[in-house]
Amino acid sequence: MSKPITSLQERIASGKSLLIAEISPPRGADPAPVREVAKRFAGKVHALGISDNRDRVSMAALAAAAIVTGEGVEPILHITTRDRNRIALVSEVLGAQALGIRNVLCTSGSHQTLGRFRAAKNVYDVDSIQLLQLYANLASQCGPLGEEGIAGAGPFCLGGVASPDADPLELQVSRSLKKAAAGAEFLITQPVFDLDRFGAWWKEVTRRGIHEKVAIVAGIQLLGQEELASVSEGKRHPYKIPAASIDRIASKGDSAAKRAAAVELSVETIGKLSACKGLRGFGICGDGDHEAALTIIEKSGLGSK
Repeated sequence: MSKPITSLQERIASGKSLLIAEISPPRGADPAPVREVAKRFAGKVHALGISDNRDRVSMAALAAAAIVTGEGVEPILHITTRDRNRIALVSEVLGAQALGIRNVLCTSGSHQTLGRFRAAKNVYDVDSIQLLQLYANLASQCGPLGEEGIAGAGPFCLGGVASPDADPLELQVSRSLKKAAAGAEFLITQPVFDLDRFGAWWKEVTRRGIHEKVAIVAGIQLLGQEELASVSEGKRHPYKIPAASIDRIASKGDSAAKRAAAVELSVETIGKLSACKGLRGFGICGDGDHEAALTIIEKSGLGSK
């Protein structure tokens, strides 16, 4: 690898553990909440992921990432293919580079029917693997845009998403391998709740040596009220949540007790996943509850060592 371009990339190259947190930009245009959250996570994580309209319409992830940078925290800009064609996708990453943002997570994005903007049309001009390839080779050749290359574009520290829960399992393992080959240096899994399914996926990942080609980080998300409600109502969910986990939290009396149980569940999950040889770290998401995310980091003994 050439000289690292970001602290995250340097950490990946070193083989050390990774601790990443994820936030969603606010629904409004006020930068103050973003600054406040960045200050809370400063010095506690190696990078802060900025979601891209994950489940609602919010401030542009690029703008939020620039604000986070201003607070001395290294961001990971999420860019989804759901909402942009290849022209806009390239423009977005060039804008990020101009602002000094080089960590980019390429994702297809949750389908709009799973969120609050069901009337919106999706784009999906390219998929996440094609986006990784496009960004990795932007300076030398840009065939998808009919260009030979864009001088001075990149390099970037690229990442992707892994989906241990999705079926069929073999396809998800294969997609992780393809993402590594396309240029991903790190993969963050969808939130892990089903440890048995993760174990089956991890067995195949390690058997094929994917964890040696790309740094794999396990996603940990607070099991909040919305997830509990959606599962109990039988709604579609992007990842598997065991009934025992739902019952464990739902059985608690009030919202404070449910929140404490959800934090405890996340801490226990981290403890169990820490035994997975080759797993590089964790990505913590409080799903809007930043205090809970910080509590999970503290109680699990992670910290940005």
